[in-house]
Amino acid sequence: MHLLAATPGSVDEGKEPVDLGQTPADLVFISAADTELSALSTARSEMTDPPELRLASMMHLQHPMSVDLHIEACASKSKLVVARILGGASYWKYGFEQYAACLAVAGIAFAALPGDDKPDPELRMFSTVSDRDYDALWAYMVEGGPKNAVNFLRYCRAMIGLADPPQAAEPLLRAGVYWPGEGTSDLSKAQSNWHEGAGVVPIIFYRALLQGAGLNPINRMVKAVIRAGLNPLPIFVASLKDPVSVATLDQLFLAAPPDVILNCTSFAVGNPHGDTSPKNPLILPSAAKAPVFQVILSAGTEQVWEEALNGLSARDIAMNVALPEVDGRILSRAVSFKGEAFFDAATECPIATYKARGDRITFVAQLAANWAALRRTKAKDRQVALVLANYPNKDGRLANGVGLDTPASTLDILRLLSRSGYNISDIPSDSAELMQRIMDGPTNWLTHRAKRKGGETLPLSIYLEHYQALPYAVRVRIEERWGQPSDDPFFGPSDPVNSSSPISGFKLSILRFGNITLGVQPARGYNIDPTETYHSPDLVPPHNYLAFYFWIRHHQKAQAIVHLGKHGNLEWLPGKAVALSDTCIPEVILGPMPHIYPFIVNDPGEGTQAKRRAQAVIIDHLTPPLTRAETYGPLRDLEALVDEYYEAAGVDPRRIEYLRREILSLTATTGLDKDIGFEGEQTGDLAKLDAYLCELKEAQIRDGLHIFGQTPDGEQLRDLTIALARIPRGNSSSGEASLLRAMANDLNLEFDPLDCEMGQLWEGHKPEILMQVSQDSWRSTGDTVERLELLAQRLLDKKNAVHGPQTQAVMDHILDEISPRLGSCGLSEQEGLLTALSGQFVSPAPSGAPTRGRLDVLPTGRNFYSVDSRAVPTPTAWALGWKSANLLIDKHLQDNGDWPRALLLTAWGTANMRTGGDDIAQCLALMGVKPKWDSANRRVTGFEVIPSGALGRPRVDVTLRISGFFRDAFPGLIDLVDSAARAVLALDEPNDINPAKANGAGARVYGAKPGAYGAGLQALIDERIWDTQADFGEAYLEWGSYAYGEGRTGTRDRSGFEKRLGQVEAIVQNQDNREHDLLDSDDYYQFEGGAAAAVASLQGQTRPIYHNDHSRPERPVIRTLEDEMARVIRSRVLNPKWIDGVKRHGYKGAFEIAATVDYMFAFAATTGAVKSHHFDAVEATFLENDETREFIADANAPALREIAERLQEAINRDLWQPRSNSARARIAGLLPGA
Repeated sequence: MHLLAATPGSVDEGKEPVDLGQTPADLVFISAADTELSALSTARSEMTDPPELRLASMMHLQHPMSVDLHIEACASKSKLVVARILGGASYWKYGFEQYAACLAVAGIAFAALPGDDKPDPELRMFSTVSDRDYDALWAYMVEGGPKNAVNFLRYCRAMIGLADPPQAAEPLLRAGVYWPGEGTSDLSKAQSNWHEGAGVVPIIFYRALLQGAGLNPINRMVKAVIRAGLNPLPIFVASLKDPVSVATLDQLFLAAPPDVILNCTSFAVGNPHGDTSPKNPLILPSAAKAPVFQVILSAGTEQVWEEALNGLSARDIAMNVALPEVDGRILSRAVSFKGEAFFDAATECPIATYKARGDRITFVAQLAANWAALRRTKAKDRQVALVLANYPNKDGRLANGVGLDTPASTLDILRLLSRSGYNISDIPSDSAELMQRIMDGPTNWLTHRAKRKGGETLPLSIYLEHYQALPYAVRVRIEERWGQPSDDPFFGPSDPVNSSSPISGFKLSILRFGNITLGVQPARGYNIDPTETYHSPDLVPPHNYLAFYFWIRHHQKAQAIVHLGKHGNLEWLPGKAVALSDTCIPEVILGPMPHIYPFIVNDPGEGTQAKRRAQAVIIDHLTPPLTRAETYGPLRDLEALVDEYYEAAGVDPRRIEYLRREILSLTATTGLDKDIGFEGEQTGDLAKLDAYLCELKEAQIRDGLHIFGQTPDGEQLRDLTIALARIPRGNSSSGEASLLRAMANDLNLEFDPLDCEMGQLWEGHKPEILMQVSQDSWRSTGDTVERLELLAQRLLDKKNAVHGPQTQAVMDHILDEISPRLGSCGLSEQEGLLTALSGQFVSPAPSGAPTRGRLDVLPTGRNFYSVDSRAVPTPTAWALGWKSANLLIDKHLQDNGDWPRALLLTAWGTANMRTGGDDIAQCLALMGVKPKWDSANRRVTGFEVIPSGALGRPRVDVTLRISGFFRDAFPGLIDLVDSAARAVLALDEPNDINPAKANGAGARVYGAKPGAYGAGLQALIDERIWDTQADFGEAYLEWGSYAYGEGRTGTRDRSGFEKRLGQVEAIVQNQDNREHDLLDSDDYYQFEGGAAAAVASLQGQTRPIYHNDHSRPERPVIRTLEDEMARVIRSRVLNPKWIDGVKRHGYKGAFEIAATVDYMFAFAATTGAVKSHHFDAVEATFLENDETREFIADANAPALREIAERLQEAINRDLWQPRSNSARARIAGLLPGA
């Protein structure tokens, strides 16, 4: 790749260029800090001999055209330009480069000062003033205050020869106590205004607000905290990394231990990359484990915030949301916005100031008060609500939680709380009893609801009391969609048997266990009126939904809500993406409630959604144990026949022919010939079969589920440990190397067990130690990999001695690092939950897939964070994305005989958080574009378009379909892809090299409506309200036709999206780990199936769907969806090892089986990737098998009925033609009324 010849590109953040319209002046000062602009404006007005001064906000100089206009009209005609650049040159890359270059050419003095007190060699190097002048100017700005502001301007006058230099900068306090009306104060002054015995709430803010008179939000917050019955302690700091500020905070915390901390500073003390960082002063011992809330002083305007659903700008999200999460802060709200105080005609600059938003200030103060009350309440008196998710809204799918045995986890949590002093009674004896109690009451399954007893009732009078207090606009939306409260299907008499009961109210799925309640989260509402609501991505919840949370908040008076497991629906309700308002539905429902969320550690995206839209504290939990699929049943029989066939080769020709017929007969009977793609050439087909069987054995599948607060043991712990050590971790030092590679190297096998052709004949060394681990045939490379896996098991079971130095290094790392981290997960999860429920700070930790080399996410039990969105895609992600893009192109060329010219690629926020941007890297690589990074801070600063000659193939026109969370979390990546796509469109290249030019201009990024989430297919599948595949395509188009990019912030563009989908030649979905598969989640069928249906409807033909395996970054694998589906069904769904694993989990195990059948059906309906022989095998495994069918019937009877109903629907819709009448009869016998 000849990068020197590449065309550079900058990321357009979608902002319009701004012409500041400034006339020339002697001195130009540029800063992103409005407090500095305000301070210098005031200083100039108070001087008797001020310099000619132009003040410019760096926020108005983000667009390249804005920079160019200002340089030409003003800066290039000045005598001195001073820029304060917070975060370094990369934060203002184009501006810094252009001002430095143009001013140098013009001979104008330029001082590029750091925006804080940390030296920046790069900024100094490109400055053209003397070191003495540079240091003097910097010192005035660092110290701040009115006098130093005046002397800064005087010094500038001296530099341009108009005056003598003033005195040096006068040091001001770097940190201290502030009090409204007093200015710099002390602790005693604050204490004189306190309530006796009330909780202390430090309010920490930048000293710059004190220096620049930006204290309005701080003053308002102080008053609100006092009104909330707490004691505010406003403290100004230079930064949280400044040693003097850290020492000051430590001293003040020791003197007045905090109950809750409100932090108004930006950025983080910690480092999202895991590098060393200074000690965080907010979690020193003196901070008394107080929870820390991030309070946002937004750089945006209040009007923009009110009108837009994105809530905050990309810059605000990075500085005030994503990075503070690294420090474990709980996101509260944006309490102030920038407003123009006046236009300073003398400096030709609008002077902005922070303007507080009263209702947001009140919300944050009440949130702090609620956490303080939780902290001060004794365990025996705490009121806590546990909430279980339920979707689809069936009784066989209660207590949803990905990878989690949610019923067993609930019981363990109840027992844990009981042991910890909580007032708990009547705990069920086991999960079966718990689930039966829930199903005895009014669940979300509307059928037979009226006949059920149990649960709790919220009287209408209490409901109306709180409902009428909601904002009028919210009530109008609810009533327009759902009518009056009495119209709700969950509204009725308190006694379902006695309809004459005078008390009416909402029947709620809530159980009491003393001070702890357990509820099933209500349905979003699609199930009530599916045909009218399935096209409503921003559907407001019905009255019963509000009633459920009103009961918890106002009747039980819960002090904390615990949503157990990934994930509920509250955080996905309509409203702003972040910095919510009082009309955003998540806030309407939850209010200022302490919110705790046990969540699987490998899903940062959806957990982050709860953090940002529902003020959640995450308690991350371990993934399910992983294990090798191995072999079973007909696959084992086939493997034996294949081994026998190859052993007989050249020895017994008649035996070979017989074995060949047997093999082909068995593959045809099981449908394997279709899954593998036999072509009728026997030698080649047998080789394919051999490799396929080897690959299936080595597939990673789950062995049961995780139980919150427990660490796996026995074989599950051993196999999970091997899964963690299988691929390299960290910096891949000797101990962090792959265990399998280390063993292969020590045994001189001379191959890579992580990247090899499984079906290839093994002609290498056969060490005795590997001969001893198995009596099976050793013929292929796959057999060698299997023996290494078996040896790894024996090493961990201590049945074999370590056989070499590389293996010893990895085994030492397992003993010293992996095993202790893994072993402490259970206890750490318990401690994390108890800590949060005690109103205390929960330590932060990174998130990700542990088996993808992310050992740093262990132990679990911590408040995970995601990524620095500005550093995505990472160089590591780019390496994988480039490799995967080229493999994808090669695969398509090989299968279809031509280059792919237009593709549809799905990008999810969760996956890109987990991987550092694999999908976006692949997208850019397909287009022939490479990101550029700042080497110092790893942030993406732009891109370069790779010349077509260096690319060596045509570019691909990529349409990106982003998820709703991706839109919220990665606005910068939307801008990156959009800018790159427009740069490619602008190239002077022929259409055959650059297909985007032939396809035409227009948006290349599409997603859901702002404030909405999903792809729209779930309600159609769950409620069975579809007729043909085209219905799924229509839903996909309806929900996803909103364009993003330059000039588009979710603009409806149905015709544009249809045009793009009408052009695509393939659909692409990547999967980045094997801790889950495509039959574990409705998201896969919604996005892949919806896209496939839409493309087929628009084009009148099906297009290839690629479901790529990125689980091993060094070896991405390109597969078709049909291939991936068959592998998942063979390796996991039909595998007795997986089935036995879920059987250990009773109700939830049967739930997992029913969910798998549901998702199989959905893929069959939307894509045809599930074939008739797959349904045959599933029916035989789950229903014909007496033991499994009886397990489901005993553990979760509704699930058995739901499986039968779904299989019957497959028959009715001609998705499945059963081979046997007995299958039809079995299904019919399980249906209602049979």
